Amino acid sequence: MIGEARPQDADELLPMLLSAIGSIAYTLSGSTNQEETEAALRDWIAKDNNRLSYSNMLVDRRDGRIAGMLICYSGSDAERLDEPIKKRLQELYGSQAAEQLVAECSPGDFYLDSVAVAEHYRGQGVAKGLLAAFERRGKLSGCKRLSLIVEPNNEKAASLYQRQGYREDGKLPVSGTLYTVMVKPLA
Repeated sequence: MIGEARPQDADELLPMLLSAIGSIAYTLSGSTNQEETEAALRDWIAKDNNRLSYSNMLVDRRDGRIAGMLICYSGSDAERLDEPIKKRLQELYGSQAAEQLVAECSPGDFYLDSVAVAEHYRGQGVAKGLLAAFERRGKLSGCKRLSLIVEPNNEKAASLYQRQGYREDGKLPVSGTLYTVMVKPLA
């Protein structure tokens, strides 16, 4: 059943988030140390008012476990949601680390930040269900379109989004990788 994440879900959500964001995790933590990165991300998940917060997550719960997760928010909120992360990066590692965190969406967009499915639930429609819930939430948000970014060579994800009506809308460099921006107008 798809619903809201909770702060106490952080430990269960962390491996899925790491699988979804890859090297962006190191940009968000400001560290190249795996343990430090995991601790920082776990902390951000459990807190309010940041891009990785449980309050921006939809989860699919099955059999008492989290089968999948999706982070989404309005592009108009992106700068505000990044501010506490940038502040932490600035305090711990300096301005260069804080400047590595870039906006991944535009104001007016409803943004799909991350989506991941636990390995043993893959192929069971979890991602499609989460994507449908994201689109419903986007319509309620008042935003004009949905947006997301896809890693290069992730043809499976790009194909799923294309089948759902998304189209390419340029490229965006994030954490040293050139991502494809995909958008879908909201009717």
